[in-house]
This record gives sequence, C-alpha cells and structure tokens, in this order.
Amino acid sequence: MKRKRAKPVYKEYTLGQIMLLPINLDELIPENHLVRVVNEFVERMDLAPLEAKYVGGGTSSYHPKMMLKVYLYAYTQKIYSSRRIAKAMRESVPFMWLSGNNRPDFRTINYFRGHILKGLIEEIFVALLVLLVEEKYIQLEEYFVDGTKLEANANKYSFVWAKNTERYEKQLAEKVKVLFEQIEQINAAEDARYRENDLEEVGEGKPIAKEKVAQRAEELNERLKQEGEAGDKDEPEDPQPPPGREGGALSKRIENKLEQVKESLEQNPGNQALAKAAQVMEEEYLPRAKKYEEQKRKLAGRNSYSKTDVDATFMRMKADAMKNGQLKAGYNIQNGTENQFVVGFSLHQEAGDTNCLIPHLEKVKSWLGKLPANIDSDAGYGSEENYAYLEREKVGNFLKYPGFDREQKKRYKPDPFKAENMPYDPEQDEFTCPNQKRLTYLYTRKEKTKNGYPTEKRIYGCVDCQGCPLQEKCTRAAHGRQIRVSFRLWKYREQARENLLSEEGQRLRSQRGVDVETVFGRIKEDWGFRRFLLRGLEKVTIEWGLLCMAHNLAKVWSAQYGPRRVSA
Repeated sequence: MKRKRAKPVYKEYTLGQIMLLPINLDELIPENHLVRVVNEFVERMDLAPLEAKYVGGGTSSYHPKMMLKVYLYAYTQKIYSSRRIAKAMRESVPFMWLSGNNRPDFRTINYFRGHILKGLIEEIFVALLVLLVEEKYIQLEEYFVDGTKLEANANKYSFVWAKNTERYEKQLAEKVKVLFEQIEQINAAEDARYRENDLEEVGEGKPIAKEKVAQRAEELNERLKQEGEAGDKDEPEDPQPPPGREGGALSKRIENKLEQVKESLEQNPGNQALAKAAQVMEEEYLPRAKKYEEQKRKLAGRNSYSKTDVDATFMRMKADAMKNGQLKAGYNIQNGTENQFVVGFSLHQEAGDTNCLIPHLEKVKSWLGKLPANIDSDAGYGSEENYAYLEREKVGNFLKYPGFDREQKKRYKPDPFKAENMPYDPEQDEFTCPNQKRLTYLYTRKEKTKNGYPTEKRIYGCVDCQGCPLQEKCTRAAHGRQIRVSFRLWKYREQARENLLSEEGQRLRSQRGVDVETVFGRIKEDWGFRRFLLRGLEKVTIEWGLLCMAHNLAKVWSAQYGPRRVSA
C-alpha cells in the first residue's frame, strides 16, 4: 500500500504586514559582527583634524565619523564605488545601522573621499595605528617591507615618453635654428638693399642689383659666424646649449623672435618671406615648443606619464602566473607590516623599489617618532644607500642583496669571474683574475643616486687580456676586462649576510613572505582591488590608505572572533 504524499507546509509569508513596534536595527547585528569592530575603533580614534575640515554656516553636514565608518566597512565588503555604497546604505542592514539611517547621495559620498580626506588620510591612519599599539596588536619591533604595482585609472595607450619628448624637441630646435638663420638673411638682404633709405614707394634710393644683395648678405653672415667663433674661444668653459635654445627656453626664444619679425612687418608689410616665417613660428613652432616644455614639466624626471592620469608612470605589471605582463600606467606601492597589520604605506611614481625605501621609512618615522627595531625586505632593496641609512638610524639590517637567495642553494658555486670572488691584494691595490692576470687600479668614479647619496666606485682594469684563453668567459670588451668595486657596499653586504644567516635572521626571513604578502593577497585577490578608481597621486593615496585601514580592522576582527565563527 502506497503511502499518501504529505502536503508541503510553508512558513508564513505575507507581504505588506503591519508591524506594531518599530524595529531596532541593533538587534539584527550580531555582537561579534565586523561592523561593530569598525564602529568601536572609529569612535575611539582622534579625528580632530578631520572635524576641523568642516566650517560653520550653510546647511548641516553629515557627520565625518559616520562617513568614515561607512567607507571603511564598505571597503571590507569589496564595495568601492560611491554609487554602490549609496545603494548599500539604502538596502543593507549593517550599513543602515552604521549610518544611523542616514542616506547621503553618491555625490556626497564621493566628495568626502576625494576632497574632505585630501591631505588627512595619513593622520587618520596614524590615529588608528595608535589604537593598535595600545591594544598590543603592534609592537614596532619588526618591520617587513615590500612593494607592489597597482594599475592607475588611465588609458594604457595614453603614454608620453621622456625620450620621445627630448627627441622631438631637439628636432624642433634644429628647425627653429634654420628658420632664425633664414630670417637673419632676409633682414641682412633688406639692409644691404636699402641701407638708410626708405622703401621704393616712398621715392628714395635706387634699386640695387641682386648680385650685390647676395654679396652683402654673404659678407654679413661670414662676419656673424666669425664673431660667434670668437665668442666660443673666449669662453670655452661654458657648455653649449642645444641648437635653437641659446637664449633660454625654446618657446621664449620663438616668442622674442616672433615679436621682432612682427615689428619688421609693420615697417615692411609687403615682405612675403618674413610673413611666411612669422606664420610658421606662430602656428607651428611656438605651440609645439610649449607642448614639449609642458610635457617635460609633467615628467619631472620620470621616463613616462599618462595623459589620462598625469601622476601615473608606465610600469610593467604582472598579468598572470607566468609573469607575462605589459606596460600600464600605475603606481608603486610600498607597504610595511608587523603581525600582518599595515604599519606604514607610501605611493611612488618610480617603478623600482630601491630608491623608494628611504622616503618610505622617513614617512613612517615622521608618523611614529621612531623606526621599528628591525627592517626586513627582499633583494630589491639591498643597495649601499639603503644599508648606510639603516646604519645611520641604528636599526637592524636584514635587507637581502641581489644574489643572496642564489648563494643559499646547495648547488651554488661562486662565479670566479665576478669581482667579489677574485683574490684582492690590499697592499698592491690590485685583483687577480682566474688566469692569474693582474687588474690594477685605474681611477675612481664618483656618482650620486636619485636621492642624493654620494657613491664611490674604484675602477680596476687588466691590460694583458690579449690571447687569454678565458677571455670569452671573462669579458666581451675589446680593450680588456674592467671591474667596478665599492668596498663600502661589500662591507654592508657582509654585515647583512651575517644578520640574515643568524637565528634571528632565519626567523625573520621565513616570516617576511607570510607577513607582508598577506596584505597584498587580501587587497588584490580576496577583495579584488586591482585598479584605482580615482586619479592623481593625492587621491590614490586616499584610496590606498582607506584600504590599509580596512585591512587592519578586518585583522582585528579576525584576531578577536576568528573568520570561521561568524560571517561578516
């Protein structure tokens, strides 16, 4: 006998039912919810600089604490767009509770991030950092630093390259020089023709043969050339400016010459050659000169910038696991962590990490009043300048140098052709190559880094490389092997090697990848933030600062309740 199928029973579902009492949103938020951690910490933060940004008068403003809470919680929920945040404040219970049922529109939300927080994000970040130190989440004993590149909100084909700008400006300067010479020849021919007389239509003077005009112009050009050569001989120590720029900025030179030509045209409006030259200068050369000078101003020493976001520099981005990438406009982000909490951050317009360490640490020092006890990083930061800085600041040097990881492999064999592996005789001040040839001291080269640090490299060379059976392995130079040696850098590397191979160094090395890479992994992979929304260095710094604060609050929540106990 078949059993009768039971009739399904549904839970009550009635739309539009009337509630007798207004609901308290606080009852809908669990005690261990992430939104409560955000609310608690922001309430305890010193936000006096943020509140001082508001002035009296006019209509009332949304409270800055409420706006900051909403942004930080939104970032932990992977919501970055101001329109989506506004939507969440209308529909999401945690957002409603956090905002006290305030509903600012997306323009107000975006204005708070892009304008109110401008110049304040670092102070707000430090206010959170102070609480983390008080709660013992951060001890400022260890500092793991690393960098990552993040794509700017810019068209990847909107590039301007410094080399192209220099080349085009040089070509323009050559054309300007030729045009200036032609103008001088026109003026000289006119002077030779009329001397002190007025034009023919006035009735003064007689026409002069073309041969005499050409002869006069040739004599004048020869005299000007001789005067220029004489001036060069009088002051040989002065470097020669680029062609067409002997009087300063190229655009200024063109403007001055254009003014002179227009004055000449007022006296002789029928001179077609001068009129054509004035037209070329005014419509073509002058706009191009100003364009190149403006590009050089925006480059400010960089190799490129984007027309869409002028502060962004083109860098090679990692696109997949095989490290196949392409050049995109972006920023180099430097983060320092301890216990997977972000202790310091900075954004740079330079692709390499080496020159970013000192500016980054100086910023952290200004925030905290001191540097953490130990600094640990990968091999991208191991330069003489950075080692000297850590020594000067009296902090632990755990910076790897290029080749350190390779030296730790079991199959590693030192390359005998590298300078650091060649025997050195300090008394004779010379090195000995694998073929027992001497490399003697030649000269010292003094240079300065981008940050202004002076370096000295001693150059040694071998004059007896002809016929050496090891020459192909040793050097490709046709005139013998030369090596550059910085004994100071070698000393710093030896200290770093001892520190890194110590018990403390091994512990820090094993922790560094887990500590700092976790932050990048969460922000870029888990939260999907791979491209800035705003443009300009100041605004993207605000975005990254909010992300770092959101990460720190999420870490506090994880430490208190654990990610598996409740869903945020």
